[in-house]
Amino acid sequence: MRVVLAYSGGLDTSAILLLLKEKGYEVITVTVDVGQEDDLAGVEERAYKLGASKHYTINATREFAEKYISKAIKANALYEDKYPLGTALARPLIAEKIAEIAKKEGADAVAHGCTSKGNDQVRFDLVLRYHLGDDVKIIAPVRELGLTRAASANILQRHGFEPPGVHKKYSVDENLWSRSIEGGVLDDPATPPPEEVFAWTVPPEKAPDEPLVLKIGFSKGVPISINNEKMDLEKIVRLLNRLVGLHGYGRIDHIENRVVGLKSREVYEAPAALTLIEAHRDLEKLVYTPRELRFKKILDQEWSDLVYQGLWIEPLRLVIEKAVDELNKWVSGEVVVKVYKGLLTVIARSSEYSGYSKDLIDYDKGWYPSAEEAEGFIKIWGMHSLVATRSRNL
Repeated sequence: MRVVLAYSGGLDTSAILLLLKEKGYEVITVTVDVGQEDDLAGVEERAYKLGASKHYTINATREFAEKYISKAIKANALYEDKYPLGTALARPLIAEKIAEIAKKEGADAVAHGCTSKGNDQVRFDLVLRYHLGDDVKIIAPVRELGLTRAASANILQRHGFEPPGVHKKYSVDENLWSRSIEGGVLDDPATPPPEEVFAWTVPPEKAPDEPLVLKIGFSKGVPISINNEKMDLEKIVRLLNRLVGLHGYGRIDHIENRVVGLKSREVYEAPAALTLIEAHRDLEKLVYTPRELRFKKILDQEWSDLVYQGLWIEPLRLVIEKAVDELNKWVSGEVVVKVYKGLLTVIARSSEYSGYSKDLIDYDKGWYPSAEEAEGFIKIWGMHSLVATRSRNL
């Protein structure tokens, strides 16, 4: 029997590879590069040492940026107003690539290292089912056996291998869009995160004394330039992660409601994601009508919930994206942000589709409603509230 394993090269998936071999499977490992800063050559070497019959390393970083991150920016995707969906966005892409290899290799099963407590099991399983149907078995040893890190380490040691990362204090998931840190002292929400958990951002108090000012260009909702230099989205995200992170901006620490009914304390780093979403939202406020802006917030929240909850396959996601794309047709222009010691502020914005008129808003000249018009508007505007308040003797 042949199984395709989603392989990170870490402790759990390395132990899973050995467990599958013990059960008589031919194991083909797949590592999907979505921008994580791993030694992918070393991951491949480890897979073969552990007994993989074949290994695939798939570079999907550009696809991740252009087909997934771009959607998240246009939808201002922040789950529960905080989390920019880095891991949640990458999982359906990784699962799709795993399914492609499973079809190519004629696999009888696919395997992953998700636990029964996490969201990723939902994200992986549903997309795998969509692409492979019910004929291909999904194997999840961590979920099925309740595999702990200690048990994984024992499996590797039993086979004569040094367990990778066994002494790590934290569980880290990283891709182009965000860095997620869990475990250790972070499991106590009353304990501030120690500085050692951060890698992309400096402490705000140690950031440079001179602010960072950036002009971000957008076309139809998608970033296209930094300080007038055109570049693709992958390069923009990498650049902002570095520049903005050096100025102490991009840290997230919040309590998150998981799909499986648990609350978890989550710590993230996402300098580029938070910068681009804040700039995009500001540009939307410049170009949208008030009704468009309020309706767009409903679309954004629903899209973010679907992605977080593993429902990438939900037809409603595609419907929402069509509406989001239609509204983003007008989100073109430039936004200037200033980053200073962990704080980001939008300080200027412009667009050819701006709904702002200096001639209308100027208090010293331009259009003014007459006193009669203003008084009539106020009376009609407040009529419902006045009648209701009086009738209720409030």
